[in-house]
Amino acid sequence: MILDARNEFADATSVAAGAGTALIGNVIDLSVARDIGNGEAPYLVITTDTEIITGGSAGTISFSLASDAQAAIATDGSASIHFTTTSFVTDDAAANSDQLNAGGVIACVKLPVEGVVYERYLGILATIGTTTVTAGKINAFLTCDPAKWKAYADAI
Repeated sequence: MILDARNEFADATSVAAGAGTALIGNVIDLSVARDIGNGEAPYLVITTDTEIITGGSAGTISFSLASDAQAAIATDGSASIHFTTTSFVTDDAAANSDQLNAGGVIACVKLPVEGVVYERYLGILATIGTTTVTAGKINAFLTCDPAKWKAYADAI
């Protein structure tokens, strides 16, 4: 499968950060605030490229697909949220939620076409709870055919 770089939010992009919410990777400029997909809802895929861990005590991390009127999507709760994953436990490979280990699938969901209206810029927010994420990278992109998409832990 060939990915269009304009449909990619993150390509082995670090999620290491302190507790709070941060914009991860690139944003997609929809040009105008609108529903996306032209009658066919694309899928959001988020995978773990490099294991997501914390130093010391366990914490949590979740990811949201958000849109906003500006490219620097707000992390203060004012952005429009279209999808949020469950909160995953971050610790080390033995104690992590499986999705946070290398090759894990964090999300593969059809984008909602109803509900919250999409604003011009679309991006991924990571919300880290309790403690600092010290390492880890994700891939995040849109695709129209998730049936032909497959994650490979060793990138082969």
